[in-house]
Formats: sequence, structure tokens, C-alpha cells
Amino acid sequence: MDDTLPQSDMNPADLTGPSHLSCDILIHGAHLFTMQGSGVGYLADGAVAVRGTRIMGVGPTADLRARFEPAEIIDASHCAVLPGLIDAHMHTPLAIFRGVAQDVSQWMQLGLAAFNQHLTSSAAMAGSQLNVLEALKAGTTTFGDYARPFPGWAEFYLQVGVRARLAATINALPPGGMAGWQVGDLYPLDNEAGCRSLDAAIRFTRHWQGAGDGRISLMLGPQAPDMLTRDQLREVKRLAQMEGLMIHMHVAQGDREISQMTQRYGMRTPEFLRQLGYLDQQLLAVHLTEASEQEAELIAQSGTRMVLCSGSIGIIDGIVPPAHAFREAGGPVALGSDQACGNNCSNIFNEMKLTALFNKIRFRDPTVMPAWEVLRMATIEGAEAIGLGDQIGSLRVGKQADLIVVDLRALNLSPVITDPVRNIVPNLVYAASGREVKTVMVAGRLLVRNGQVLTADENAIRSEAQVQATALAKRVAADPIHRGLALMQAMKKGQL
Repeated sequence: MDDTLPQSDMNPADLTGPSHLSCDILIHGAHLFTMQGSGVGYLADGAVAVRGTRIMGVGPTADLRARFEPAEIIDASHCAVLPGLIDAHMHTPLAIFRGVAQDVSQWMQLGLAAFNQHLTSSAAMAGSQLNVLEALKAGTTTFGDYARPFPGWAEFYLQVGVRARLAATINALPPGGMAGWQVGDLYPLDNEAGCRSLDAAIRFTRHWQGAGDGRISLMLGPQAPDMLTRDQLREVKRLAQMEGLMIHMHVAQGDREISQMTQRYGMRTPEFLRQLGYLDQQLLAVHLTEASEQEAELIAQSGTRMVLCSGSIGIIDGIVPPAHAFREAGGPVALGSDQACGNNCSNIFNEMKLTALFNKIRFRDPTVMPAWEVLRMATIEGAEAIGLGDQIGSLRVGKQADLIVVDLRALNLSPVITDPVRNIVPNLVYAASGREVKTVMVAGRLLVRNGQVLTADENAIRSEAQVQATALAKRVAADPIHRGLALMQAMKKGQL
């Protein structure tokens, strides 16, 4: 494979000799995984040439060394180079109360709500910054973040230099959210709150769409079909079509939602969305936790895309969503880490491993969800699912230079075997922790080198997160609502 810019795309000013093109960075000597074709696109002793924000050349090291004159060379010997990982669904502000809502039933009402009620914009900012750096250092280059906008949210993505696919939360929940509601009650929807939320989301979307030379892009984020009125959902769809935006929405995300939908509309979520005209390529459906395999197949066949959050849903619901059926029906599936208050981390290596393991266990079949499939879900299939497959997800000339370098000399990734069977992809999926990521590049810019973030102060961000988390916990402890937290019994018994 020798994938370089054709002669017609060359600028004469770039020629440094009769056969040399100038480039900014040449990464060479790698075990290269391009994700081109239907597999992982492996190339031994491969190289990638980068100029500006884009990939100029992909091919054997010897060929690219002869063809390009780089300003900087990165030796990737003993390393894997692959496209940057895509975390298609996150709630980064919630990292500020990481780990407070697992090992419980009804995690949202009995675990999350009390903390969320006391979340200030300063605490949200601290949580988001912490979460972004955590994921970045583990190889995430594209962030599908989903939150109610707060000061500094989008600005931090600009500063750090990653790629963000932001969705501003839209819901019609009254002030206070779910705090204090009884499980099983049909919760009220506040029409005015929904309108204000939608208006704010549209303003935010129009302001930030395309920022950072296109690194920041937007979706509309109706929180869930049970959290907006039917008319408001119709308005979201109309605006999304008018603005040319995808819709990022939790769909069939738990028995709570299904109960609300059947009480309010007399039907399950998938049928409701079908009747409402939501099931098409514009929809990025997150979770499908309570969808049957038949419903998942029908949703996939409609052109809808899916995000699978194996770690989160495994911990907070004890369920393996029907992603296998969705993919078998032809629908693209991306991976997401969801939220750190229930999932405890934002690490796509973790999501790849759990996705493969959970599905093998569910189907009692070790061939289901093999390593190469989940690696594609974290890269090119994930890019296609979020509507960016023409820009990222594979190492191909003309695409954005989003890539990571992973050290295969780490004890847990050693030894490397390439013949007669290559063990690199299985080890990346089943053994990597994310700490093996040495280098992270987004749009041709190095954001992490030798494991160190170059564009933000990690120590300051960690310290501020601790200050904000301590203050938030004090506010929750002073509010009688904390007595209803499901984990209070475990606390009393000394189990935590």
C-alpha cells in the first residue's frame, strides 16, 4: 500500500527536490493500522506523513522516507499507530462526582439526582476538564459530549485541541429535575422549561458550529423521548432538518423510560419514534438498553446509527444492549463511555474490552464481537455513526490527521507476534489499559507527547477538581435529600 497525494494535488512550492514533498511530521517504523478496507488495514513498518491538519501520505516507511522531506520525524518503532479513538457519548461534567451511582438500582433517581441538583457551573467545568484529559491521555481524539452548556465548556475543547461533537441537552423537566420524585411516578413536563431549553440549545449550536477550523461541530440533544412533549420533539426534528444537524438522543435507555412512554403514550419508545418520523440517518440513538433484538433490527434498517456504552450500562443496569443485532442488520455502532459517576472512567480501551466480553458471554459464543470488530467500532465505524466518516476514523490521504501511537513494549502488550498469527489487535483490545498511549495527534497537532499533555495543566486541573468535588459533596451532605441515596445503607454498614 502506498497512499499518497496524487501529482495533481501537489503545490510546486512543496517540492524540495525532484521527488520530495515537504511535510510537517513523518511518523515511521510503526505497526500501522489504517482501518482501510473491511479489516484493520495492517501494514508492517508503516509510515504516515502529515502536513497542516491532514494526512499527506500513508505507506511503507521506505517509500515515504524517500518521498517526503519532514520538518520533524517521530520514530514509532515497537509501536502501533492507529486512528484516534472516538468516544461518541459522554457526559464529562459528571466526572466531578465519579463513582457515586453504581451498584444500585434506579441509579438516576437514587444515585445521581441528589448530586446533580447541587452541580454548579464551576464544578461542571472542573469535572469536564478532568474527564477530557483522562480520555485524551488514553487515546480519545473525538469527544461526543452531551451536557447543558455552561461557561467554558466549548472553550476548553478549543484550548486543548481535540475534536468535539457537542450536543446541548434539551429537556422539559421542571426545576430540580428528578430529585425527590418517586420511582414509578409519571413525572411532569414543563412546557416553558422545554422551550427555554430548546432556545438555549439552538443559540449555542449556531454560535459554536464549525469553530476551531471545524474541530467543533454540533448536534441537537433532546435528552430522551420521555423528557420532552410530543410537540417539542417535533420541533427539534424540524430545526435539525433546517439546520442540517444530527440528533443525539438517549433511546430506550432503561425500564424507567419505557414505563414513562407506555404510561404517557401507550407504546414503547421504538414505535413512538417511528410514528414521529425520528427513525432515519439523522438520529444517533444512544444505548437501546431496553430495545428487543427485533426492535434493534428495525431501528438499524431505518438508517439510524447507534452508540453502545457497555461499561456504563453493564454497571448501572446489568444489561448488554442489542448492538450485535443492530450491526447484523447493517447499522453502524459507535462506542461511548457515558458518565463517570456510574461507569467510573472514560476510556475507550475499556469499552472495547467490555463490549467484546459482554457480548461473548451474552451469546455464549467466543466468536461474537471479535477484537477487530470492536476496534473498528472505536475508529472508522464510530466515525461513520457520528457522521464524520469522511473526515476521521481511518488513516487515509486527505483525511484529518487524528492518530495515536501506542507503545507495544509495555509488559501487558508484550511480546509482539506477527507470524503466523498477529497478536497486536487482540492485545490492544483485551490487554491495553490506555496508559500505553505515548503520542496523540489531532488535526496534525501534537496534544500528547511521551504521555504528557501539552495543551493543558494537568496538575492544576486535578487540584481544582478535588476542590470542587469536596465542596459539592458538602452541599449534598447538608441537604436532607442525601438520605434517600441508595448507597447510604452500604455506608452505614461500613461496606464503602
